[in-house]
Amino acid sequence: MMNALESTSTRPYLIRALYDWCTDNGFTPYVAVLVDESVQVPREYVKNGEIVLNISFDATSSLKLGNDFIEFKARFAGTAREIMVPVSRVIAIYARENGQGMAFPVPVPAPAEDETPRPSPLSSVPAVPATGLSSEGEPRVMQLVPPDAASGDEGVDPPKPPSGPRPALKRIK
Repeated sequence: MMNALESTSTRPYLIRALYDWCTDNGFTPYVAVLVDESVQVPREYVKNGEIVLNISFDATSSLKLGNDFIEFKARFAGTAREIMVPVSRVIAIYARENGQGMAFPVPVPAPAEDETPRPSPLSSVPAVPATGLSSEGEPRVMQLVPPDAASGDEGVDPPKPPSGPRPALKRIK
């Protein structure tokens, strides 16, 4: 019998589940990837050591969401590219339309013996337990908010929906 440390990672299974949820609900699945030398992506689109990839059916061909790698072909500025991302480098999967999804622990490479640890480009991101689970043992599900939405407007009321009669659906035969 396997114990938790010997079992396979839950990350690829959660990625596939959230990909299915996105596509079943008409959302566009995006993955955020922490880029290093093991990630095969167009480097000109990498910003701050990260890249966000649209992995929807419409944006990719030959998509394979494997246990070790996410592989697909996609066009960047009209040029076809082969993309290969180790699952361990995926730091989030979410729906573009509403930001719902899941963030994963940021992979931290062990420093070499002769090397002093350097701060990660994501050191400002709140730490997630190494297990990727909350204190109750459940996977962390988070709402990802665009940076402009979290600009510190806590004192501002959200916009109110328009008043008046509710719209009605008219069936046309």
